[in-house]
Amino acid sequence: MRTIDHWLTSPWRRSSVAALTGALPVLAFPAPSLWWFAYVALVPWILLARSAPTGRRAAYDGWSGGVGFLLAVHHWLLPSLTVFLFVIAALLGALWAPWGWLVRRFLGGRPSAGRAGAALLVLPSAWLAVELVRSWQGLGGPWGMLGASQWQVSPALRLASVGGVWLLSFLIVAVNVAAAVLVSVREARVPAVASLVATAAATSAAWAWAPRPEVDGHVRIAVVQPGIMDGGDRRFDREEQLTRQLAGQDIGLVVWGESSIGFDLGDRPDLARRIAALSRTVGADVLVNVDARRSDRPGIYKSSVLIGPNGATGDRYDKMRLVPFGEYIPARSVLGWATSVGKAAGEDRRRGTRQVVMDVGHGLRIGPLICFETAFPDMSRQLAEDGADVLVGQSATSTFQGSWAPEQHASLGALRAAETGRPMVHATLTGVSAVYGPDGQRLGPSLGTSASTARVYDVPLAHGVTPYVRYGDWPVGGALLVLAALGATEGARALRLRRSGPEPLVPAARRAHGSPVRPGR
Repeated sequence: MRTIDHWLTSPWRRSSVAALTGALPVLAFPAPSLWWFAYVALVPWILLARSAPTGRRAAYDGWSGGVGFLLAVHHWLLPSLTVFLFVIAALLGALWAPWGWLVRRFLGGRPSAGRAGAALLVLPSAWLAVELVRSWQGLGGPWGMLGASQWQVSPALRLASVGGVWLLSFLIVAVNVAAAVLVSVREARVPAVASLVATAAATSAAWAWAPRPEVDGHVRIAVVQPGIMDGGDRRFDREEQLTRQLAGQDIGLVVWGESSIGFDLGDRPDLARRIAALSRTVGADVLVNVDARRSDRPGIYKSSVLIGPNGATGDRYDKMRLVPFGEYIPARSVLGWATSVGKAAGEDRRRGTRQVVMDVGHGLRIGPLICFETAFPDMSRQLAEDGADVLVGQSATSTFQGSWAPEQHASLGALRAAETGRPMVHATLTGVSAVYGPDGQRLGPSLGTSASTARVYDVPLAHGVTPYVRYGDWPVGGALLVLAALGATEGARALRLRRSGPEPLVPAARRAHGSPVRPGR
């Protein structure tokens, strides 16, 4: 142990180790999908920050680990952003610096049982605060939230219906903290075990109490995935061909992927007529996605457009949350140079102003989301509140074929479905496309990145209200209250120390009775 501690005295070596430990949780996400690993993946990072010689060094350990985490979770962006990915990771990684400091504050040295017990509440709350800040769309959005690693675990999906992905993240960090205490703090093992038992009991109770979605209907929805095609015209021809094959299958809706049409339908009425003909052939509306400069207003928009047998129905959703650098460049006047070193947007796309619920007939209402909007739990929750029966995500991860991105993106649909109690259709151009029931369980096989096909899914419908839809992001509110209480306590403690003055370095000399100079006096 002393040899390891001596080796870690080098700031660069220690920062490198922190970055590696911070990257470990990526193995819990798709494609590896080692979901169980999430519950111990943070332990090495926690042990490292706990052993820091100073609070400042622990903060650096948190920062370096955050850089490693972000690079690992977003590594597939490297061909697009190149060196800029490291700049973003370095900036956002600083969000974990306070978390690293808190790890040492509560677990450093020989913590008492009370301090270790408090860590089981404070450290998960601090992690949630980090996820909250980085979930802001301007900072890249909530991609890689720790709770999202549990997308294929049925009990976890049930808990997501209670507190969303936030509750899952909180519980995962709490288990990691308890495991780290068990490994490193002998004096606090009893409260650590007690906390694990209490956590298991609480989650089991929440799992048993959480209402299960009650299926009250079904709808057949077709996903059209054309695969990799050179040129917008060839892609459209393939989508048209695949859609025509769906005739006579009693379909309620056909969904095409993001950027499935590269021309504004106002400028290309011939395309609108061809899609309307498809709608008549299939007997269902077709939800397409247009990525083009609009003919009725300035600028480029990404839009979900519903086409019926008589043409456009008038239902249109313009994407509201754009991908930083991919669809716009923040502060372009300062950061515009990013276009010269990567595949950043040459022109900023325009934003929509409101979410839309579309009526596709047959009593079916859908709530469209575009691309990484499916990562935002608040957007799907709003659509459920507005009366959507089915959530529909239209995506295109063509740029990242061969990476972990398509699987990661598709897995988010399971969380959004479980949170809202609404089925979710995730349709892409080139895979992975997948459909999830109102409990978050995948329906039928997914369409991989090598598929060029159309598939029909029998989708169960449910209309109950989950606790998460009703009460929102309450785990985040609870975490912020914990941190506020911690801040108030630390502030009061600092104030008491200031009023009492610094403690003397040596005992005061006794000048009255019992003086060592004059015995007996």
